Amino acid sequence: MFFILQRMRSLRLTRQQTHIQKSSKVKSLVFVSKIALFLLLTVITQIGGIIYLITLAVTTKLKTKAFLFRSLIFLSLYVVATYVLVPKLASLFGRVKIKSTAFVQPHSSFYSWSNRNYVTKELHQVLQNMGKDLSENNPGIQLVYLDANFPFLDGFPLLPHRYHNDGKKIDISFIYQENNQLTNAKPSFSGYGIFESPLKGEVNQINECLNTGYSQYDFTKFITLGTVNPKLKFDEIINRNFLNDFLAEDFVQTIFIEPHLKTRLGLNNEKLIYHGCGTVRHDDHIHVEVK
Repeated sequence: MFFILQRMRSLRLTRQQTHIQKSSKVKSLVFVSKIALFLLLTVITQIGGIIYLITLAVTTKLKTKAFLFRSLIFLSLYVVATYVLVPKLASLFGRVKIKSTAFVQPHSSFYSWSNRNYVTKELHQVLQNMGKDLSENNPGIQLVYLDANFPFLDGFPLLPHRYHNDGKKIDISFIYQENNQLTNAKPSFSGYGIFESPLKGEVNQINECLNTGYSQYDFTKFITLGTVNPKLKFDEIINRNFLNDFLAEDFVQTIFIEPHLKTRLGLNNEKLIYHGCGTVRHDDHIHVEVK
């Protein structure tokens, strides 16, 4: 009987230890997942990680761990921060939120609610001027932008971009036509990744970069999030005029575009610079920098 009792006691201790170990593993996984979520929200929106930490503090104080409640608290705080507080605080860092107008619009609301639509006052004025001119010369056509910059801190990276970290850079969509009519539609859901590749006989810088080990060069083909307008056609005339208008702006310092498009469009200006194999290809959008 003694040995049986000892055996039962041993089994209970084993179960308790196993339970403690499992509980410890669960706590570790929860902690790691919180760190990962904090980093992801910070990378995507800059302020999302901070809002997440505030949410955890608030819900812990209220002694609730309900997922739905935490989600509602996070969304409420994030919306207030993004649309009320951040635009005001950004001015302290010399940046303004891009104003959406009849002639300047983001390609997707993602660029607005993720706080990736902040620029310096100088770049903002350039965008408004270019958008207005574009719309006046081509009624109904808008300047459509993609990623710009985060609202705070020079040097804070806006991934996956290499240079969008000081308020002075922005990506702008090309202009397309559909059924021989100009349109504001773009070929991919994200605005990136559908390329105007080199034609036969044109310089193929893309292959040169890929063949020399720069495998990230056409990375944006993986972030199209789907092709939504496959019948769009790149309009050479309006894109040439559009780029020339940017090049004529005094505040514009640099424009990135692939060599084959520079040649195809007959552009010749010292502001047009080849960005190198260390970034990504620029034949799916225009990258503009100001002084």
